Amino acid sequence: MKHLLAVLLWAAALASCSVHVEAGAHGSPSVRHHRAAGALGPYSAVVEAGPFLFLSGRIGERGGSYAREAETAIDGVEEELERHGASLADVVSVTLFLTDMECYGETNAIYAARFPAPYPTRTCVEVARLPGDARIEITAIARR
Repeated sequence: MKHLLAVLLWAAALASCSVHVEAGAHGSPSVRHHRAAGALGPYSAVVEAGPFLFLSGRIGERGGSYAREAETAIDGVEEELERHGASLADVVSVTLFLTDMECYGETNAIYAARFPAPYPTRTCVEVARLPGDARIEITAIARR
């Protein structure tokens, strides 16, 4: 199960600008699935459901400081939102996956500087490992 989760999270991180859009069940235009080119699994990078955007997880640039990794993960969320006509101010819920809860305080400082108040709901989960040896992954739900 951990391996499957790791594969799915890694695939989410590979999301790029190229997307394939499919209508939802019964061709409903109110649900649109945006699948990233080169996705490794059966998932959508973004799902538009009415006014809501559901983003798969984003990871940041690895190999540097934790702060840089967290900032670039938020950058990935922000860029995806902008591609769909939304911003960080439109986010209503965030889930953070951290590999080390010792980074929780630093995460809060970075998060507070990037997300405008009033803040979205948030869940933070410590995990054993993330794809690509990332230390943070962020998924979000936004309302346009």
